Amino acid sequence: QGERKDKFKTKPADSAAATSYVVRGMAFSPDSSKLAIAQSDNIVFVYRIGDAWSDKKSICNKFLQSSPVTCLAWPRGREDVVFGLADGKVKLGMLKTNKPYTMYTHPENSYVVSLASAPNGLAILSGHLDGSIWRFTFPAEEGAGGLGHTQLCSHSCVPYALGWGHAMAAAGEDNRVVFYDNLGREMQVFDYGGDDTVRGFCSCSFNPSGDTAVFGTYNKFLIFTFNTSRQAWEELGSKQVDHFYNVSSLSWKPDGSKLMVGSMTGTVDMYDACVRRYKYKGKFEFTYVSKSSVIVKELKTGKRIVLKSLYGWEIDRINIYRDRYLVARTQHTMLLGDLETCKLSEIEWHSDGTEKFIFDNESVCIVYHAGELTQVMYGRNAILGVCRTEHLHPTLISVVAQEGEVARASLAADKPLMARFAYLIDLQTVRITDLTSPNNAALATINHDSRIDWLELNHRGTHLLFRDKKRHLNLYDLQRQERTTLLNYVGYVQWVPQSSVVVAQSRQNLCVWYSINTPDRVSMFPIKGELTDIERVNNRTEVIVNEGINTVSYALDEQLIEALTLIQFGAAMGEQNFERAVRVLEPLELTAETEAQWMELSELALAQNQVVIAERCYAALGDIARTRFLHRVVKMASAAAKEHGGNGYDSYGVRAQLAKLSKQWPAAETLMLAQGKTDETIAMYQEAHKWEDAIRVAESARHPDVESLKQCHYKWLLETGQEETAGMVKEREGDFLGAISLYLKGGLPARAALVIMTSNMSHDPALVDSILSALVRAGLFERAGELYDHLGRGAEALAAYRKGHAYSKAIELARRDFQSEVIAVEEAWGDWLFSQKQMDAAINHFIEAGRSEKAIEAAIQCRQFSKAAGIIDYLDHHKALPYYKRIGKHYEETRNYGEAERYYIKADMAIDAVDMYSRAGKWEAAQKVARGYLSEAEQRAFYRKKAREFEVSHKFKEAERAYVMGDEVDQAISMYKKAKMYDHMIRLVQSHRRENLAAAHMLVAQQLEAEGNLREAEKHFCDAKDWKAAVQMYRQQTMWDDALRVAKVYGGVNASKQVAYAWAISLGGEEGAVLLKKLGLLDQAIDYATESGAFAQAFELTRAGAKHKLPDVHLKHAMFLEDEGRFSEAEAEFISANKPKEAIDMYMHAQDWDAAMRIAEQYDPAAVSEVHVAQARAAAERKQFQSAESLYLLAKRPELALKMFREQKMWHDAMRIAEDYLPGKVAEIQVEMASGGPAGPTPDGGANADAVIAQARKYEAGNDYARAIEAYLSLSPKDSPNVDTLESCWMQAANLAMNYQRHRMHDVIAAVSGKLCSSKRHASAGELHESIDDVQGAIRVFCAGGLFDRARALAGNNPTFNTYIQEQYNKHLVSNEAAEEMAAQGGSMGQQALEMYVQRNDWDKVHEAAAQQGADVAALYASKHAERLFKQGEYGTAASVLGAHGAVVAPAYIELYRGIAMGVLGAASHERSRAAEAGLKAMMFKLVSKMGSSTAVSANVVAEFRKMYLAAHYTALANEATQAGLKDLAAMQKTATLRYAGIIPADRVFYEAGMAWRNAGRPNMAFVMLNRFLDLCDAMDEPDTSAAMIENADYANTDIPFDFTIPQRPYVGEAEKEGVRDYILELSMDQTVEQVLSTRRCEQCGSETYEANLTCHSCKATLEPCSVSGYPTASYDKVVSTQNGLDVVAIRENWNLWATTFNSCPVTGGGASPMY
Repeated sequence: QGERKDKFKTKPADSAAATSYVVRGMAFSPDSSKLAIAQSDNIVFVYRIGDAWSDKKSICNKFLQSSPVTCLAWPRGREDVVFGLADGKVKLGMLKTNKPYTMYTHPENSYVVSLASAPNGLAILSGHLDGSIWRFTFPAEEGAGGLGHTQLCSHSCVPYALGWGHAMAAAGEDNRVVFYDNLGREMQVFDYGGDDTVRGFCSCSFNPSGDTAVFGTYNKFLIFTFNTSRQAWEELGSKQVDHFYNVSSLSWKPDGSKLMVGSMTGTVDMYDACVRRYKYKGKFEFTYVSKSSVIVKELKTGKRIVLKSLYGWEIDRINIYRDRYLVARTQHTMLLGDLETCKLSEIEWHSDGTEKFIFDNESVCIVYHAGELTQVMYGRNAILGVCRTEHLHPTLISVVAQEGEVARASLAADKPLMARFAYLIDLQTVRITDLTSPNNAALATINHDSRIDWLELNHRGTHLLFRDKKRHLNLYDLQRQERTTLLNYVGYVQWVPQSSVVVAQSRQNLCVWYSINTPDRVSMFPIKGELTDIERVNNRTEVIVNEGINTVSYALDEQLIEALTLIQFGAAMGEQNFERAVRVLEPLELTAETEAQWMELSELALAQNQVVIAERCYAALGDIARTRFLHRVVKMASAAAKEHGGNGYDSYGVRAQLAKLSKQWPAAETLMLAQGKTDETIAMYQEAHKWEDAIRVAESARHPDVESLKQCHYKWLLETGQEETAGMVKEREGDFLGAISLYLKGGLPARAALVIMTSNMSHDPALVDSILSALVRAGLFERAGELYDHLGRGAEALAAYRKGHAYSKAIELARRDFQSEVIAVEEAWGDWLFSQKQMDAAINHFIEAGRSEKAIEAAIQCRQFSKAAGIIDYLDHHKALPYYKRIGKHYEETRNYGEAERYYIKADMAIDAVDMYSRAGKWEAAQKVARGYLSEAEQRAFYRKKAREFEVSHKFKEAERAYVMGDEVDQAISMYKKAKMYDHMIRLVQSHRRENLAAAHMLVAQQLEAEGNLREAEKHFCDAKDWKAAVQMYRQQTMWDDALRVAKVYGGVNASKQVAYAWAISLGGEEGAVLLKKLGLLDQAIDYATESGAFAQAFELTRAGAKHKLPDVHLKHAMFLEDEGRFSEAEAEFISANKPKEAIDMYMHAQDWDAAMRIAEQYDPAAVSEVHVAQARAAAERKQFQSAESLYLLAKRPELALKMFREQKMWHDAMRIAEDYLPGKVAEIQVEMASGGPAGPTPDGGANADAVIAQARKYEAGNDYARAIEAYLSLSPKDSPNVDTLESCWMQAANLAMNYQRHRMHDVIAAVSGKLCSSKRHASAGELHESIDDVQGAIRVFCAGGLFDRARALAGNNPTFNTYIQEQYNKHLVSNEAAEEMAAQGGSMGQQALEMYVQRNDWDKVHEAAAQQGADVAALYASKHAERLFKQGEYGTAASVLGAHGAVVAPAYIELYRGIAMGVLGAASHERSRAAEAGLKAMMFKLVSKMGSSTAVSANVVAEFRKMYLAAHYTALANEATQAGLKDLAAMQKTATLRYAGIIPADRVFYEAGMAWRNAGRPNMAFVMLNRFLDLCDAMDEPDTSAAMIENADYANTDIPFDFTIPQRPYVGEAEKEGVRDYILELSMDQTVEQVLSTRRCEQCGSETYEANLTCHSCKATLEPCSVSGYPTASYDKVVSTQNGLDVVAIRENWNLWATTFNSCPVTGGGASPMY
């Protein structure tokens, strides 16, 4: 960053001279380890500065010149420095020789003012004072014959600023910047002559990519860039730096990220030159230094790699896989890199970005695109190879590539690269190719008899291991082209890393091959469990075995592995490791493994002429003969070395001996004969018993002992039983009888017969017969036949030929001598060929024999169907039928459907042709055949069958056509219904079942409503002419806008008013009133409410928005209450309505005179007289004339009293009233009295009660019982406040009636009962009825007085009375709002009690009472309570209520439950409640349990709610585990919630899981999850971002969703986010933390998969989740608890931990105990 780290002082050319020089230029070497300094005192120094700041600086080269050095450049990739002189020379300073070389001299010795190196370092430009620019080309440039120079161009001024990038650029004092092409032609000119800020250019520098140039001028520098799309240079901008003065020098950092600018005043500024910079997944930083160059930096380690397009293409995008492998794309190329090795490759590539990358090999990247696999080796800018295969699984491909080391020296000693690739052509064929050959030549093709499921090459590419589905393990040796079966059953198998040692498991045995060249030598060890992995670290190799609970490691013999590695490496690189290999093997005991390695080492040592090493190996093997032989060879070599010099192994004797040892006899012979050692050569062959070669050498050398050698050879052959060779000797000598004798003696009758046939001599018949007999015994029938034929015995020859299956000769003989036998021989030949599976050869012979059926069968067997078809055409049709069928099947298999159809039709199997086309998806062709060849019944059956097949495969359009054509329209309709494709269903109903259209619409509407698709449901409801159902649907879903819309459109104004009213009622209060007012329906809604009796809602609406109508509502309510008989309540309402007169009228109508009088006196005194009058009239109607009189007088209406008496013709009373109050009426009364008319009764009593009682007693004493009864009954509470006295009088009247007036007993008792009841003396009244056996009356009175127990006792078992009593009791409870007693009644009364509690908002009693009425009622009211709590925002309480009391499974409540779950799970950190989450868990458990057995909701809803339940379940369990200190278990549970990201806000689940793993001490898991949390936080800050745009590489092979919705509000605050960022940064810098998700090995396929995956990403095997932790439950560690009536699956360890900690089941909450 510009900090000064070191400095040193330069030296003058002459140490004695003064330091009067200046530095003209400086340049670093390409590797930055040296620094060249050009000085004006005629010298260039090269300093070695080292690689570290602490290294000592020293002069390593100096180049003294005759004239001043003016400029300096160090070309890229060269060890030599270039400098220019004032005399016009450009020189090359060669560091190796420390001498300068004159590259060229300017013709006019013009001063060199500037130098510039080509980007590739292969050429130099020099600018001179005369304006010329020269180019010098180094010989390494392509097409150059050697050093050469030429004048490129002449610039318009002195080119002080000179550079070379994508083009050559020059500038000077004329303010013109000129870009030249490679031929010196001007490409572009930028003229700044009119710009006053530009005062001549004095420096220039191109960035390392060559696409950006910077020119320095006064107080300013200008930047130019090359536009690749326009292929032109553009001015990018400029930088003005005041008071900087001339920019004298410019230099770029080698990676192009920094620009250094120096001024003539000594100022040096550093500029950040990156185009843009951003972070990738929080782990890497991309710095774009140009469009084609990017610096990739790993934030954790600081490691950097420069990603640069060699062709200058713009880099479009970059991805990093596995935090290691780079993939970048340009328009025409793709760049692949390895961050660990810093190797980068760029290859030509054109695609749509759909490639798949396989990074399982550290050296080679495999790219799959368009069906092809492309192999690219990191560090090489070329494609290694391309192959085509469909089998991409990493276990089915293998590639090895090594530089500098090869498979075997003998195979590829001259190749710098070894690269081989193994892949499957099909599931039974492996191909191995050499990627270094021009056309990727195939090294081997292995055809196997079973499907291959795993293969891998060893690290040297010499051997291939592969396993098949039968679990057979096979080894293929590429050098020997041999296949060996290693094991007949294998599970795990793998090469030990970086060695050729094989480790495998065969059932309960661990098998190790330390030497793969000797596959029969295997070390086996018994193990328990499953082999899972091989680890090789710190000179120790271990195999890891999982024994269930424990993991055990077994150590392999590292010395054997090391020795094998050294041997193989020595074979490739020379002898340098052989001695070390011997030292490793020497201490080891001689076993089968070490013996194989000693043997391999000996062979390789001999191949490298390491005879001493080979001698040591054979000694270790106990091969004394070879050891002694090699010991002699070593001595011979020593002697030769002393005699001739060298190491002695080049002498002919040693070489010949070694050739003999390796049995290279011709080489040994050549060496010895070249030295004239004929006898030694003969002796060598004799010693090796190679007599023929000894004789050959002797004959060629004309050795005198040739004959002796031949005799010795013959004798030796007889002694060693080699009669055949001896016979050949005799045969060559012309002794045929001797030869025959020897052949027969040696059991070689065929050779004896051949001698007879070729010798042209007559032989003894007995000898010939003995030869023939020997031939037959030996089974040599063909040779016997030849001998018979030679002897002219044709019949015997033909029989011998046929017996020996020599049919060619038999046919030839038969055609010559036995023509009648030709057909039989041809057929026999065909039969024999057929039995030998040579069907193709048998066909023609069967045809020749005229056996067409056999010929057809042979042709079919060898799959020559065209030939078979040609033969069949000549057969009878009936015989040809089975063959037609077989040929048709063949053509079907080869997809030649036209021919197959033709032969199926010929075979009368049209239905098979139809099925064939159906299977092939050729529906039109199938229909064509069906219509042409099938009957109508067959067609229908076919269509039905195909329709079902189409339906199963979800090809609904085709299925519909098939159903319709098969006359199964109803099935098609049912299919669309099941598939929920309702539009198509309705279309079919309308077309084919129009009479059911309305019902279909209703059915679809109900289904859509259940699914939540309300818009579509509305459409179908309305199409079914049932718009009210649509309104009701929207009302249930609280979608009032839509309900109002539907009602208005289809039901008119009145319907819309009803809906609006219901909407307002649901909203309640002011909100409802505002709505109605907005709709202009408030007054109408109030009127509707009052008319409907919904006065609570009417009052609510009135008070909220229409207070002017409040009196009217009170009035109507009062009238309603009056009709209901609730007079006290009606009174209050009349008063509230300011209508006391109506209240008075009500009481007057009810003859409640006291109440009427009270109201009149209090609110309307003017009405008091009206009350008296009305009461008087009532009394008069009851014949209580005295009372009536008093009342009339109180009302000051004596005229009415007079009128009453006159109407009753009670003249005496009338006269009295007239005399007292109306004197003017006296005369009139007298006239009426005189006119005659009986007088009415006149009571003698007065108004006083005592007086009435006294008078009644007088009547009673006078036996005037009727008057006495009337007197007693005339008493009322108005006459006396003493009710006891009144009761006594009334009872006396009843007694008198029962005793003396029995004819009026019932009337009197009824009157007394009424008076008692009005005085609240119901018990007395009831007893009075009982006294006369009036049970019905007694019960009625008891019920009216609330004495229900006495009424029930009196009713006994009478059902009529009991029913009446119960009805009256219910009315009594309702009127008194006795909710507790009503709840105890149950049934409808219980329901009313519940509604009372609801109105009181007493939910505890609601739930208590509902529980008594059953679980369904309890769940219903729990749902209602939850709905009210939900509207109030109390989600947690709502969940607890539902969890405690259950929930109703109905579509109307689905949204409520969903909202509650989202409300609880979506709470922010500070809003969370553990109690709420526990309640949600209980709620969702009950809800999902009910949904499983309910048909009210769809399967999709059940699946959705099951996910919500699991999210709540693991969240609640994690809370408990955290509180109990179970950190690991809590982390696993929170990790399980990642599957439900989206249900739970995504930032919350990743934050909680990451923090849980942090607390549990698993930083790798914490890093990945918290890193995703930070990505989500960043995405939330960008409103248009979706989850799909977040990099998902870390979660690519997991079941964690990535298509969730980005949360709208953050789960935690900024402080917590900053804490996470600090923690992530800390982990990024910690190299011990592996920044990947932890994995487990799939027990099905063995692949590594994310540890919490329920489904393996490789084989798709699925495991059940643990009920405790949420992790997958492996079969070997699975427990199932049935302790609480429910099967609870769990991982054994997790279950036991939970059970011992909480003693409860995590699912049901019941008791639980550990399971072991």
